[in-house]
Amino acid sequence: MQIGKETTPRTSISTSNADTIVVRGEDLAQDLIGKIGFTDYFYLLLTGSRPSNAASAVLNATLVAIAEHGLVPSVQASRMTYAAAPEALQGAVAAGILGCGSVILGASESCGVFLNAIRQRAQGQDIESVAREIITQYRSERRAIPGYGHPLHKVRDPRVSALFDVARQAGADMSFVSVAETVESLLPELTGKPLMLNVSAAIPAVLLGVGFPLSALKGVPLLARTAGLIAHLAEETQTPIGFALSYQAARNAVYEGETPAGFVE
Repeated sequence: MQIGKETTPRTSISTSNADTIVVRGEDLAQDLIGKIGFTDYFYLLLTGSRPSNAASAVLNATLVAIAEHGLVPSVQASRMTYAAAPEALQGAVAAGILGCGSVILGASESCGVFLNAIRQRAQGQDIESVAREIITQYRSERRAIPGYGHPLHKVRDPRVSALFDVARQAGADMSFVSVAETVESLLPELTGKPLMLNVSAAIPAVLLGVGFPLSALKGVPLLARTAGLIAHLAEETQTPIGFALSYQAARNAVYEGETPAGFVE
């Protein structure tokens, strides 16, 4: 059965022969190893072009900003999986990544779509009016405004200003940042809550401003958090807490189902 029109596998990312490994048109051994940092290499792999200075600075900053955020659910899942199967580091990393979705790490992509929709519709129009329309539409559809509000950082997430400063100093296009801040200024009126920018809005705001592909936005927090998970798992080998995390959950769990006659907990 044929799915789609293409029948021959094709890629523009890499090829090789007995002597040379080619990645995005460059000789891996001669042109890249030892001559390009991993952040720039990631950009090259993704887009086929080396990043501008602004793109390199902004992408690097976003990866640093989101790599570590404590014992969040994805990290706990990873550490508990490793405690149960210490021979499978890859499985523990995968367990943590599989726990990344619309609530944890996925909001950057959703917010990027949201900000891009405002910017695209605002061509030649007032950004505030367009932002108001789209926010109202989201509200009428009972959709959360992605990238705004944080359970801990009630004042603006400190990572936001840091990322905006990097983008500004690097000479990046700040138009998406302007859209993001316009939305922030409207949310108290339109939602009744002072929802401030969080890092999941700052990441797409600065990355889209340096030409990063909208379709790959989710990959940035996934790549960054993979590094954080490996750090947690390395610590797990020295200071195991995976079973302690499991114990804390079991100890505090409240059973609300029925029990057989004579059962005493």
